[in-house]
This record gives sequence, C-alpha cells and structure tokens, in this order.
Amino acid sequence: MIQISQLEKKYIVKGQAVQALRNVSLTIEQASIFGIIGRSGAGKSTLLRTLNLLERPSAGQILFEGEDITAYDQAQLLKLRQRVGMVFQHFNLLNAKTIAENIAFPLILSGNTNAQQRRDRVNELLELVGLQEHGHKYPSQLSGGQKQRVGIARALANYPHLLLCDEATSALDPETTQSILRLLSDINQKLGLTIVLITHEMQVIRSICDQVAVIEGGEIVEQGAVADVFLHPKHNVTQKLVAEHQAFDLEQLPQWNTATGSQLLRLTYVGNAAHEPILSRIAAQTQAEITILQGTISRVKQTPYGQLIVALNASAAESAKVLQLLREMDVTVDVLPADPAPAQGE
Repeated sequence: MIQISQLEKKYIVKGQAVQALRNVSLTIEQASIFGIIGRSGAGKSTLLRTLNLLERPSAGQILFEGEDITAYDQAQLLKLRQRVGMVFQHFNLLNAKTIAENIAFPLILSGNTNAQQRRDRVNELLELVGLQEHGHKYPSQLSGGQKQRVGIARALANYPHLLLCDEATSALDPETTQSILRLLSDINQKLGLTIVLITHEMQVIRSICDQVAVIEGGEIVEQGAVADVFLHPKHNVTQKLVAEHQAFDLEQLPQWNTATGSQLLRLTYVGNAAHEPILSRIAAQTQAEITILQGTISRVKQTPYGQLIVALNASAAESAKVLQLLREMDVTVDVLPADPAPAQGE
C-alpha cells in the first residue's frame, strides 16, 4: 500500500537548516491500522503530512499504490488528495455550514457528483458515524466527540483509499476517545480502509493499531507489531512511553536479596496462554516457590495478553526447570534486577 524509503525533511529557520525527518523508511500494509507515536516535536505530524504532500519531503521516496507521489505534478496532487482523507485534532469544521453541508463540501470541491448523489452520500455517512439525526444542526450544537465524527464522515466523503488521523482523539475525554477509536476500528473492518494515525498516547496505539513506529528526533527508533513493541520495548524512548500506561511500578517492589536465592521475573504471555493456569502447572511439576508481586491481564487490539512480576525462590536446578517449563508454555521470561538501585538521595 505505502512504502516510504529514506525520507528526509529539512526546514530553513532563520537561515539555519533544521532536520525534521531523517532517513525514515516504513512499509504500511493495505487495510491495516498503522500508528506513529512520539513526543511533541518528535516529527510525527511532519511525517504524516508527507503522505498527502501537505509537506513535501526534501529527499526520499513515497510509493502510494505503486506510484511515487513525490514526483506528482499539481494535477496529480489534486487527484491524490481525493484518495487520501484527513481527520484533524481540532475538527476544522465550517461553523457557518450545517453538519450535512460540512460532509458534502469535499464532494462539491471534487465536482464529480450531482446534488442527489451528494445527498445520498451524506446520508450514508451520517449513518456510518451514528449522526443520522444531526445533519441539520451546526457544529456549535455538537459535543467534541460528535464534531470529530463529522470530521471523520467528511474525510470519507470521496471514498478515500487512505485515512490520515492527526492526533484525532487528543482533544477528547477518555470515554469519548474510546468511542472514536471504536468507530475508526469499525470503519477499517467494514470498508477495508488503510488508516495511519499519529498520537503521543500508547493507549491509543494499543487499542486499535496493528503496527506501530516510534519516532524520536525525526528518526524511527523502533517499529513492529504492536503486541511485540508494547510488551517487549527495546528502545529507551519506547520503554518510557510504555511505562506510562502500565500497571507495574518496579520501584515499589520490595527489594529481594539475591542471597536468598530469589529471582525477580517478568512473565509475558500472549493469546490463548493468557487464560491458562500457567503458575498452577509450574507448582505441580516443581518444588519452586513462586510469589506474585504484580500482574495484569488486558488486550492489545483483539489479542489478550498477561504480564506478571513474580519472585522465584528455588535451587539452581529447580529454577532452570521452571524457566524451561515457562518457555515450553510460550511464556517470555525477563529476569529483573533482584536489588533495584535506590533512588538518589537515599
């Protein structure tokens, strides 16, 4: 669907070159939901806006449906933007027009439909986003979540092949955010629409994305399947983003003295293993003592997972047996420091 190769973007600010994107390469599969996450200023908005050439890259290539869009002329660019819908953080609705008129506006601009076709398409989209009774209202009469639903409907008006979401939920409360994420997920499944979204919240990525790229300083520092990146973050930036949304607080764990033979382990199990009595089976097959210190069971999109922090007290031979059994049960085991370093000043 989309292949980005060695993308660069430079700005000239007060006579100085500022590098916004550096050597970015990504592949976004058709009909997937792809998330780009990073802190403010990391370059995620710039990257998103290169996908419809609102920002033209300084170097590199973007293949969209097999064509290099960075080589497009103005006429080709206009047609591209009819194939790419965009949803904005602050809705960007026309306040003097009704909801139906806002949704119809891209259809009028494209010039490809008559009045009856526009009415039919608007009604179809109002039903899709759950606003059938609100077409006659104005944006000022709607809640934030309803305004964003209008923004999504408007972005879908011209039957786009790609939907770009620029922090589409960051202005919404948590409950409304979840309803918008469910809507985007439903649209992805019903229409087979490719969605690329940017966010600074790992919870958004975890809820609906299939793949994720982590951006920092204009560079992609980590990418992969969401479950892999979320459960086994490798880069320091990713680890910090994940830690903000995990139930674990390793600093609150008791200090386990290595002299006792105890080991601190983080156990991660995904899919069907999340519902299996793993520790009960370990206890039945070994003499090891396992104490659960912290734990959670949740989902990454539709995939269940579990994570436990446990203390393992056993002989070397029994510990080795436990680790072997865990791995045979498709449990990922990370050995944690037994004596966490005390905070400065202690």
